Amino acid sequence: MPPLPDIAPFQRRLDELDARMAAPEFYAQARSAAEVTREQQKLAQLVADWHGHAKVTAEIAETQALLKSSAADQDLAQLATAELPALEARRAALHQTILRAMLPPEPDDSRNTILEIRAGTGGEEAALFAAQLARLYQRYADAQGWRCEPLGGSPSERGGLREGSFHITGQNVHRQLKFESGVHRVQRVPVTEANGRIHTSTVTVAVLPEANEVEVSIDPQDLDITVMRASGPGGQGVNTTDSAVRIVHRPTGLTVYCADGRSQQKNKASALVVLRSRLLKQQGDAERASYAAQRRSQIGTGDRSERIRTYNFPQSRVTDHRVGLTLHNLPQVLEGQLDEIIAALQQAEFEEKLAALSGG
Repeated sequence: MPPLPDIAPFQRRLDELDARMAAPEFYAQARSAAEVTREQQKLAQLVADWHGHAKVTAEIAETQALLKSSAADQDLAQLATAELPALEARRAALHQTILRAMLPPEPDDSRNTILEIRAGTGGEEAALFAAQLARLYQRYADAQGWRCEPLGGSPSERGGLREGSFHITGQNVHRQLKFESGVHRVQRVPVTEANGRIHTSTVTVAVLPEANEVEVSIDPQDLDITVMRASGPGGQGVNTTDSAVRIVHRPTGLTVYCADGRSQQKNKASALVVLRSRLLKQQGDAERASYAAQRRSQIGTGDRSERIRTYNFPQSRVTDHRVGLTLHNLPQVLEGQLDEIIAALQQAEFEEKLAALSGG
């Protein structure tokens, strides 16, 4: 097991934050105080884990020394032998926890998220699966304690979803969902297929970190805003008033349509949230373009042109192609049980970052 990086820089930063938090005026700015407090808590845990790792390493050395010195004492040797695996397992777990904490976080990981789902190839079958994916992410959000708010969508004739967008808020939303961006492929026999042939359809998912007004400034003069009546199934009042809003950002050509709420003002505000998030992603994509072109990891780039996952209904199989993970629990995954898949992707991302950090 390679040695851990030096803890000194992290200790110095923790000392600095402790001093700031001790100042009488620290809580005058609630937002900055909360950010500093969160960073201080993470660093305090990192330092504690580092010292815990050093302690268990010393215990392992003592146990190994005891084994060598007590060769004639069978009882003592058996006791030391029994303790050693648990100590080594604890050291390995702390080693990985510390490395994770030392790696710089992705700037968007803590953001709320705009999730966009669109039916791709496959016609109505793709739209039906898009609706299933929307339900999957709603269930997953519920399990995480997040809030998932529909922003608008276009239903299909048979109850599917041609396209839809959702505003998901909570803790580390983007960190969990960013791996879902890409092409999702479904293989199954459609209900309209008389001969029982398996069809392949696709759905694209885009995961956009939510932007705020400071990061993405939008000139109102650059917007074409149109109000209209919502189309498709609607409740009382939704389809009888001009509440739907479409915004076109002229410099980029981006178009956003929101019609989920009954209030025109709420739909306009939601559309601007989506527009800012798309613009933020566009800016980030441009900044990372040259780097991404040189780097193809098992995580993938998250580009929509990539087939990231296949859902095979006849075999009850889910395969994530980026990490080569295959699970035979499709019904559970469709109920929002994504933890095993996301954990595998996070582990692959961690290993990639660690290799980059060490120059591998």
